Amino acid sequence: MLNRRNFLTAAVGVAAAGGLAACAKEDEGGSSNSSSSGGGKKLTLGFSQVGSESGWRTANSDSVKASAKEAGYTLKFLDAQQKQENQISAIRSFIAQKVDVIAFSPVVVTGWDAVLKEAKAKKIPVVLTDRSVETDDKSLFVTLVGSDFTDEGRRAAKILEKVLEKAGHKGAVKIAQLEGTTGAAPAIERAKGFKEVMDADHKDDWKIVVSQTGDFTRAGGKQVMAAFLQSNPDIDVLFAHNDDMGIGAIQAIEAVGKKPGKDILIVTVDGVKDGFVAMSEGKINAIVECNPLLGPQLMEVVQKVKDGETVEPWIKTEESDFMQDQAKAALPNRKY
Repeated sequence: MLNRRNFLTAAVGVAAAGGLAACAKEDEGGSSNSSSSGGGKKLTLGFSQVGSESGWRTANSDSVKASAKEAGYTLKFLDAQQKQENQISAIRSFIAQKVDVIAFSPVVVTGWDAVLKEAKAKKIPVVLTDRSVETDDKSLFVTLVGSDFTDEGRRAAKILEKVLEKAGHKGAVKIAQLEGTTGAAPAIERAKGFKEVMDADHKDDWKIVVSQTGDFTRAGGKQVMAAFLQSNPDIDVLFAHNDDMGIGAIQAIEAVGKKPGKDILIVTVDGVKDGFVAMSEGKINAIVECNPLLGPQLMEVVQKVKDGETVEPWIKTEESDFMQDQAKAALPNRKY
C-alpha cells in the first residue's frame, strides 16, 4: 500500500518509502437549506485565498467551498491572485460586511497587524489556514489550521537519502533549490527543515549550490531552473518546494538534453496528480505530502470559534487519502 506521506520512485514504477478587494476575484459559495446553528441565521464565513498558482491550491479552494456548502454556511470567497494588498482589501471587505468569522491563507508571513487589529476591534474572529503569520500579538488570530512545513522539509531531506541510495550516487551532492514565494511560510519553513537535516547529517557531502524562488508556479520553475542550469550545469539534485515548480523545472532540464529523474534527481512537495504523472514517467523521484483538503477541519474550527469554544493555537492538518487518490488518478492501472 502506498505511504500517504512520502512517495519514492525508481527509474521504472513507484515504490513506497518511509515515514502532501478590488483587484481580487470573488466567488460567493452556496450553502444548503440547513442552518449552522439549528434553525437560526446561517453563519457567514469570509475566506481570502492566496490565488490559484498550483494544482494544490485549486484542490484547497475546492475543499473549502465544498465543506462550507456541506456545513450550511454562507461563504464569501475572494481570490487574492498572490498579492498581499488584495488580501488586505478582502479582509477589510469582510469586516465591512460584518461576516461572523474571517479565514485566510496569508500570501506572506509579515504585514498583517494593522488589518487584523481592525477585525479584532469589530469583534470578528480570524482563523489562519494553511500558512502562518508573524506577529507579536497572538490575540489577533484564534488559531492556525495547517501543515507542519518544517517537518515536510525534513522529510524531503530524509527521502532524498533514499533516492540517492537507489540511484547509486556516491560522493558529493550538488543541490539546486526551487523556493516557494519569497516571504511565504511554506517557503521559509520547508527550506529550514531541509537544511536542518542537511547540516546535521550531510554537512560534508551535501551542498545547496543555488537557491531561488519560482513563486510556486510551473512557469517560475521552468524559468529559474533554466537559469540554474546555465550557472551550475553539474547539478545532481533538485529540491522543489512544490510539484508545479518541479514540473516546470523538468521542461528546462529536458531542453538542455538532460534526463530528469536520472541526470538530475528530483524531490518535490505536495502530491498532486500531475506530480504522479511525472513520477510514473521516471522524471520525479520522490514526493512529500502536503494535504490541501483543509475544508472539513476549517469548518469545524469556524463553528467552535463562533460558539465561543476554546481551540488549540495550532490545529495540524489531518492525514487523508488525497495523495493516494492523486496517485490512483495518475496511475489507474497500478495496484494499491
